[in-house]
Amino acid sequence: MNVMWDKALGCLLAGLIGDAMGRPTEGKEPEEIAAQFGWVSDFEGDGTDDSIMKHILADALIKTGGFATIDDWASECLAQRDLIRSKQNRFFISVQHTVRKLQAGYLPKAASIGNMASSSSAMCIAPVGIVNAGHPRAAAAQAEELASLLHSGDVAFCQDAAAAVAAAVASAFLPGATPESVVNDAVRYLKPTSGREMIRLIGDAAELARRSPDYERFRRDYHARFRQSSPIDSRETVPAALALTLLANGDPKDAVIYGANFGRDTDTIATMAGAICGALRGASSLPPQWVEKVQAASGRDQTLLAKRLIETAVTKAETELNAWQAARRVHFAPSIGEGGVL
Repeated sequence: MNVMWDKALGCLLAGLIGDAMGRPTEGKEPEEIAAQFGWVSDFEGDGTDDSIMKHILADALIKTGGFATIDDWASECLAQRDLIRSKQNRFFISVQHTVRKLQAGYLPKAASIGNMASSSSAMCIAPVGIVNAGHPRAAAAQAEELASLLHSGDVAFCQDAAAAVAAAVASAFLPGATPESVVNDAVRYLKPTSGREMIRLIGDAAELARRSPDYERFRRDYHARFRQSSPIDSRETVPAALALTLLANGDPKDAVIYGANFGRDTDTIATMAGAICGALRGASSLPPQWVEKVQAASGRDQTLLAKRLIETAVTKAETELNAWQAARRVHFAPSIGEGGVL
């Protein structure tokens, strides 16, 4: 099996599984989850708006050869507005409002004004990591721009959250990638001043995961230290997802189970941790029965989608390389009579 394709498929499948597994426990405290479900370790269905928005973003990336901007994502949201409308009970209010603003003629760069803090961009940003496979800096930059469709102004830290997740996924494609390396790359390319808060929160959460003797202790201490006023705030969910990547040692099965039992915004935490760990270990690391079940439940062919995203990643890289080589030939060609080349 092609390694890149296996990683891309793992990212998509584990993210979808995490979304589906966390759906029944979403909004519940850890104690409520234990009382109602016991220990959640399986799933049904195909997830929430996390996965729907991820598919819409993936389509925008594929159509643009990997170079999608907020205009392209906005255009794809409008093109698929009937799908969004038919499943509107799954969508967070800020996403619904953004789509309605776009329908009313708002410019994409203005549609996010007034939106509250959430994880609506970080939860679905993983395809940006795939099309920038092995290039976390580029993934972070593109994700930050795309996230401005949903978050700006006072909640621009949500752009940093999306950039961190995309960079982690892209980093997972690098040879020799480890849970530590992808978490380090998640913050390495955030803006050091503008992104200071997200960098600190992710770093502190990662250190807590390293020091915690087990999952239960980590979960208890995390909720005591990292909760925000809203459970959907990306300052709570994204540091949790990256810390769970470490706690699960990159295993996507453990990561999604940890996320689904974590409490609060469980579907989003599980889908992000699943996407990162799925990219790290690949689809071949997932239980075959899970793969079969989620493929059957999904409204999209995840195998084909992974193939198209990897093809897009190759096209994007070739386009960038060809542009550089063309400029190099013109501007750095040796003068007549000079020897050697750069």
